[in-house]
Amino acid sequence: MKNNAILCLLLFISISCLGQHTIDEDIEKLFRTQLEKESIKSAFLHIHSKTNGIDIQLADSKINSEDSISTNNPFYTASITKMLTASSIGILQDLGKLNFDDKIVEHLPELLTEHLHVMDGKEYSKDITIAHLLQHTSGLPDYFTDTTIDESPNIINQLLIDTNKSWSPQEMILFTKEKMKPHFVPGQGYHYTDTEYVLLALIIEKISGITLHEFFQRFIFQPLEMNSSYINLKSSPINTNLKIADFYVGDIELSSFKSLSADWGGGGLVSTTRDLIQFFKAYNEDKIIKKETRLQMQNWMHETIGMQYGFGIRKVSFKDLLNIETDIQLIGHTGSTAAFLWYCPQLDTYVAGTLNQLEASKSTLNLVYDILKTIEKKS
Repeated sequence: MKNNAILCLLLFISISCLGQHTIDEDIEKLFRTQLEKESIKSAFLHIHSKTNGIDIQLADSKINSEDSISTNNPFYTASITKMLTASSIGILQDLGKLNFDDKIVEHLPELLTEHLHVMDGKEYSKDITIAHLLQHTSGLPDYFTDTTIDESPNIINQLLIDTNKSWSPQEMILFTKEKMKPHFVPGQGYHYTDTEYVLLALIIEKISGITLHEFFQRFIFQPLEMNSSYINLKSSPINTNLKIADFYVGDIELSSFKSLSADWGGGGLVSTTRDLIQFFKAYNEDKIIKKETRLQMQNWMHETIGMQYGFGIRKVSFKDLLNIETDIQLIGHTGSTAAFLWYCPQLDTYVAGTLNQLEASKSTLNLVYDILKTIEKKS
């Protein structure tokens, strides 16, 4: 009888290990499939689920170099930064320093806000709230990708034209005033724009009395032991000497460009998959901002089919996005470098990583969905 019990126990352990091994193999296969694509030169992937007992970390590069990458290398996260900038605004609200409904003119100098939003001869600059900036409902243009009035290059193109230029936040705001037009009256639409997150970063600096990167380090990086994270061109990580992973537009490698200073409050974060998941877990467990504040920030509004946007955070429904029968949803954010940070509540699973290639940014959602379906089938 005792021998039978031991046999059953060993069989159960073997089956469990086999199932876990299969998940690892299947996910690595999905990872390798991405890396085999001609345009992809390197990739990072980290899947973490305490509920499912999963913690898979992968990193590899096809580029022959003296510095081979590992899972500990930091990478450019681009717009995932918005989650931290929005959280910083939430921290300031929790500290009683501001409210989401405050008009931005209460916290920024008149020289910056004057003529910021002029439409059909009427100025709406004084009507813009912090909430409008957080949720992309201010109507302000995007200095990165919107078309200029005089058809001159927008800033995303200027990054490649003058790679040694250092952009100040004030220059970027002035660029939108002089070169672009607002899209709608504040609160009357949705338009994703980094201009808003430059303004939010300036508000954080004005109210806190310290720089954005110092705020991140004091209130986010240090408390959460995000020792490999920093703001590109502005600060250094707490404890790592590993170089940032190369990332590309076509075959142009951008990581050393000084012009990336234009990507700041809305996209300047450099981090690792471990640090990103550490941040998002703390966010979801109300260790960064109060639960009440987090729920305010997840007041979803329609962005596009299958996607909704809160305050610096996005919600994805694969049922609507892919027109399929599934309950799988995500909250999190992506970046233009094909970086991603997602949490799936249904499977209690975090997925973070990057393909380090601008042209691959739209394909990451399919990769994440395939990963989650694999976990769903095996769990």
